This record gives sequence, structure tokens and C-alpha cells, in this order.
Amino acid sequence: MKARLPLVARMLLGLVFLFGSVTFFLNLFPPPADMPERLKTFHEGLMASGYFLNLLKATELICGLMLVTGFFVPLALVVLAPISLNIFLVHANLAPEGLPLAIIIGVLIIYLSFFAEPYASVIRPLFRPRS
Repeated sequence: MKARLPLVARMLLGLVFLFGSVTFFLNLFPPPADMPERLKTFHEGLMASGYFLNLLKATELICGLMLVTGFFVPLALVVLAPISLNIFLVHANLAPEGLPLAIIIGVLIIYLSFFAEPYASVIRPLFRPRS
């Protein structure tokens, strides 16, 4: 079972990002009408930029595919780290009802990046000081 844990974690994380990006691009679930006012303003600001949400969701789509297929997993984890931090901070400050999923995403990224081999052996050296 222990040997399968990284695979399960990688697939779950990949599917979360795939689902989020596909639903955005296909407009499967429009934004809820009862969205908190500050979150609504934040979302409208991102949409008003004209490019940012498309770039973000395309990045999530590509990284989700990388995680699900198993190609370039360490790269996907490094790219998704700041995105997942922003997901956590948005939910912590603007929409606390989404915090459980944001925490799960963060735990999966931390686990895969620092504790699951073979990915941890690639990512951990990024945090060592160079001499």
C-alpha cells in the first residue's frame, strides 16, 4: 500500500486541477450567484484582465495532465506550488467554505514534493543553499 500512495496522491491532485480547468474552459459550472462580495470583486478583476484566468487555467490543465500521465511530475509540482498557495490564501481570506479542498491540495503538493520518492529527490535539492 505504501508504494501506491504517491500514485494515488499524484492522480488525485492531477484530477483536481484537470477538473477545475476543464470546467472553466467549457463553462460547465457558472460562478455561483451567492458568491461573497469580496470574492466576486476579485474574480471580476481577474476576468477584466482579459488574459489572466485563461493563462492560469491553461497552466492548471497542462500541469494536471502532467500529473495524471506521470510525465515531468516534479516540474508540474513546482509550477503548481504558487498556484496552490494562492488557492489557499483566497479561500482563507475571501471564501472559507472552500478551505477544506485548498488544504487537501496543499497537503498533496507538500507530500509529493518533499516525502514521495522519486519526486522528493528532485525537488528537495532546490531548497539547499548553493556554496
